[in-house]
Amino acid sequence: MISLTPLKTLQNVEFRNLLTGRFFIVIAFRMLATLLGWWVYQLTKDPFSIGLIGLSEVIPAVSCALYAGHVIDMNEKKRLLLICNYTYVILIGLLLIPAFYNVELHFTGHEITYYIYGVIFLTGIARAFLGPIAPAMLPKIVKKENLSNAITLNQAVFLISSVSGHALGGFLIEGFGIKWTLVAVIVLIIIASLFFWQLNKQHSEYKKESVNVVESMREGVSYIFKTKEILGALCLDMFAVLFGGAVAMIPVYATDILKTGADGLGLLNAASDIGSMCIITILSIIPLRKNQGKILLVAVAGFGICIIGFGLSHLYWLSFMFLVLSGMLDGISVVIRGTIVQLKTPDHIRGRVLSANSIFIMSSNEMGQFESGLAAKLMGVVRSVVFGGSMTVLIALIVGSTNPKLRKMQY
Repeated sequence: MISLTPLKTLQNVEFRNLLTGRFFIVIAFRMLATLLGWWVYQLTKDPFSIGLIGLSEVIPAVSCALYAGHVIDMNEKKRLLLICNYTYVILIGLLLIPAFYNVELHFTGHEITYYIYGVIFLTGIARAFLGPIAPAMLPKIVKKENLSNAITLNQAVFLISSVSGHALGGFLIEGFGIKWTLVAVIVLIIIASLFFWQLNKQHSEYKKESVNVVESMREGVSYIFKTKEILGALCLDMFAVLFGGAVAMIPVYATDILKTGADGLGLLNAASDIGSMCIITILSIIPLRKNQGKILLVAVAGFGICIIGFGLSHLYWLSFMFLVLSGMLDGISVVIRGTIVQLKTPDHIRGRVLSANSIFIMSSNEMGQFESGLAAKLMGVVRSVVFGGSMTVLIALIVGSTNPKLRKMQY
């Protein structure tokens, strides 16, 4: 049955400002991700060096995540969002030094690589705070009955901007080089901040002096472990994407296996997001009405099969299509997982739960990038991707057979 509720949700001006700001900042982040993978691989010609990008970011991000959730719940959220936004501008600006002045400063390729890792480590701290803020603000911007549709639209905008960012990043690197692509990233983050300034303030429901920091962080983690549907969905995502992170090896596939340039790299990076964008659009018009738990498990298993297909392919168009299909299946799981977390989390601990949730997400994505780089070094690139896809299918089967609450989950 077709739903018109998403169109009504978009009539909310504050919701549109949040989505628009997120649109520009995600474009910037995806351009940066494409650029860093390409830049580091061109400097080192070592797939393991790409994996270290993810490790450099995930260590500080995960380490700070629980405290970030406490800070988000205890403070005014708009202010924190803007602070994080401009922190990114400063940190990414540091990358302009080796990009513009490498010849004058006589940096070696390895010195630039280590410098990049250091900057990404600092952005990981900012990400621990930035990641959960917008989702934590969402339930106070839209009505509860519109929340599910708002989550779907939020994810749709994320995917559209992700596709645009990956593709645009590749084209800009090809046409203007690394340094001007970095400038474009910074400009886009500043544009995003202009929309975040238009949001209303969201003050904390707590008095700071009455809250113990350790107990506050423990409360968010405890809630996740008590709510089996949330725990099951997050564990499924974490372990499946941890082993299925073939996207991290796309710079290697583009350069050495598929023999394409930076523009081809950008399209491959965007392929899974294109698939996700298509399915999210469909789901925003025709929502899933029942059996969401079973659909989630099938989608994750199918995602793993697509990763195996990508790993074995030596044809550009076939590799592209496998990534598109994997994105469609991943998009289904993202919508189901995000809806479960938001609908089952009370407002007063939303920041802490979403920050704990971010640990699962970052563990799967960035640690998955590191795992892919390490596996590629030990097993070879193709074997590592096929192994990762196979493990993703196995994880879906194990979770489906051991977590009946998730399997029977409906909303």
